[in-house]
Amino acid sequence: MPDTDRDALQLEHIQQLESAYARLLEQHRYDAVLISSGAAPIRYADDQYHHHQGYGHFLHWTGLTGIEHSWLLIQPGKRPQLWLHAPVDFWHATPDLPNEPWTRRFDITPTTSAEAPDLASVGRLAVIGDPTGLAGLAGDHNPEVLTAALDELRVHKSAYEIECIEYANAHAALGHDAAEDAFLNGGSEFEINLAYQRDTRQREADAPYHSIIGVNDHAGILHYQHYDARRPVQPRSLLIDAGVRYRGYCSDITRTVHGPGELRFKTLIDGVDRLQKRLCDAVGPGVDYIDLHMKTHLGIAALLRASNLVQGLDEEAIVETGISRAFYPHGLGHLLGIQVHDVGGKPTPPPAHAPFLRLTRPLASGMVLTIEPGLYFIPSLLDPIASGPHGQHLNLPLIDELKGCGGIRIEDNVLVTDSGSRNLTRPYLPR
Repeated sequence: MPDTDRDALQLEHIQQLESAYARLLEQHRYDAVLISSGAAPIRYADDQYHHHQGYGHFLHWTGLTGIEHSWLLIQPGKRPQLWLHAPVDFWHATPDLPNEPWTRRFDITPTTSAEAPDLASVGRLAVIGDPTGLAGLAGDHNPEVLTAALDELRVHKSAYEIECIEYANAHAALGHDAAEDAFLNGGSEFEINLAYQRDTRQREADAPYHSIIGVNDHAGILHYQHYDARRPVQPRSLLIDAGVRYRGYCSDITRTVHGPGELRFKTLIDGVDRLQKRLCDAVGPGVDYIDLHMKTHLGIAALLRASNLVQGLDEEAIVETGISRAFYPHGLGHLLGIQVHDVGGKPTPPPAHAPFLRLTRPLASGMVLTIEPGLYFIPSLLDPIASGPHGQHLNLPLIDELKGCGGIRIEDNVLVTDSGSRNLTRPYLPR
């Protein structure tokens, strides 16, 4: 999409936010809301700061991920007011505002002060943001009912937000292609990560989350957090879970690649990929996401039987005995937007049989979510099954053969539409 069209959508997005905030503030009897950008905390007993990516509701209006100590006032009937922290500082660069329509719709005041503005005259005020930065401020801090309503605004994405997430998918696909090439050329996890950063043109600190890049058995660690600089002697598998942030909005994509000659593992990847595509096609308004998660377990159980990893049990029994949870221990996905695990996904707690599920509500048009089934060989989960009453059903020699490949996860970002769904990832990363 041309930038001019994207900018037109941004203007519509801001107008929609102005109307929605006016309605919610009136409903909850507030005259205005002051939104903090937040700021990076300093490391304990150090003079270095953690990296800052911004508070979600501040980003909802501005997309300014790196801005600190700034304040946004939303007061119905008036232009949004932004106090932009721009200190006179010869140590650091001062922030530059993007050339985007929202900057011309706001009243923007650069300030050298990190303190909140004096708003004694605005009436009843809500103040939202990191509580550690709100101490001493007048107004109601993070009123629960109002913040829940503002979270709900972020559940259903505007056309502009959808466009930003799709752009982030297209950009991330470039990095995934580069990462696969680096792996197939024998690269280390460290080198694969550098290839991803190079082709997405983002620093690690600017990414929406710490990229997961696991080679061989590291692919079986769900949130593997290191980048081994040693090249693998035998590159058997790569799992890369990595995204891009664009104008504050995230993509979150996972792919699994098999090494040369790993035909059994390739067959499993193909099976998970087929299941993942079916699940994406099943997304639509009114779909119960918990039910979709349970269908995923049945699909994984069918793949375990077909691949001979589990023997002597049908799909239902593989699920009921807990065997499928040992191979697939996480939830099917989550809402996606300004945050990777976006707000509003769990109005009710997850069920006991799916404690890690991050989305527990029926799907509705305008939601963007991830669909990410997986199949892993995790010793700490499989060993208790192997030594228990159902151990006879595990094909332990085959499991031992594949354990060095770690695991498989395939993840796309999917938009719920009025009539079904639209995959925001596959047009740019079809495999």
